[in-house]
Amino acid sequence: MIPVIKVSGNNIAEAWEKSLVELWKSGIRIRTEYDKPNDPPSVDATMVMVVFKPLSEPRIHLSIPASFKDLWKYRREVVEGVHDHWIDPKSGKWTYTYHQRLFKYPSCDGFINQVDYVVDKLSKVPYTRRAQAITWDPKLDPKTDDPPCLQRIWLRCTEENGTLMLNMNAHWRSRDAYKAAFMNMFALTELQKEIALMISKKIHKEVVVGQYVDISDSYHIYGSYIEDFSNRFLKALEQRDFYSNDIRKTRTIASDNPFVKRDFAEADAELEKEKQNQK
Repeated sequence: MIPVIKVSGNNIAEAWEKSLVELWKSGIRIRTEYDKPNDPPSVDATMVMVVFKPLSEPRIHLSIPASFKDLWKYRREVVEGVHDHWIDPKSGKWTYTYHQRLFKYPSCDGFINQVDYVVDKLSKVPYTRRAQAITWDPKLDPKTDDPPCLQRIWLRCTEENGTLMLNMNAHWRSRDAYKAAFMNMFALTELQKEIALMISKKIHKEVVVGQYVDISDSYHIYGSYIEDFSNRFLKALEQRDFYSNDIRKTRTIASDNPFVKRDFAEADAELEKEKQNQK
């Protein structure tokens, strides 16, 4: 049987860390379609992560196998669509981006902006259960080698002490727990923040970011990554504190740390240069 695991944390770094710890302890060993002949089986489970305060610090885990610049570029890819122009399946390039599927979902009539619908619906009925956006395209995705992992987002507002709170659930069919999940969570909670701002502007009332729930049908560590996962993630658990002001002793860092902000700014500059080169 496939284990079903639930973890929770105040911020995305805490929830992600706990998810990997529990996955490593309780996940099943199972083959994948991407394995090479000598790869060990993956570690897999169905995972539910509950993040109570998605924007609370420290937001960034230092065990992610990516740079701060990579993280910020991915955030802008999902939230702003900076790489939507890379979509060109006929040329063997990308078949989608999450931004494209959420903001410009392909249809026979052109494109559907599902986020506009979500914002409009929640502005009129904050407690609606119909505010969702999907990514899967049954005409295109079953035929591709890399179909979307994210399947849909679902949003609903609750009220606490007179303040509207935007809650988001994200549903994934498959998830690289070690190399992709944290970046996904960072970008989607940034999108959650942007949608809250859109609703706030529309209704002229404050809307804050509420709970984020992340649900994966297959949450896995590939067998080929296990050595790197052990050397980077598991060793950090033994050798470092969850949070410390000393960068040499911490597993996490605040997103407003000067080192992080510097790299985010460099990522923005590189994306701007990339944009200019396209012209």
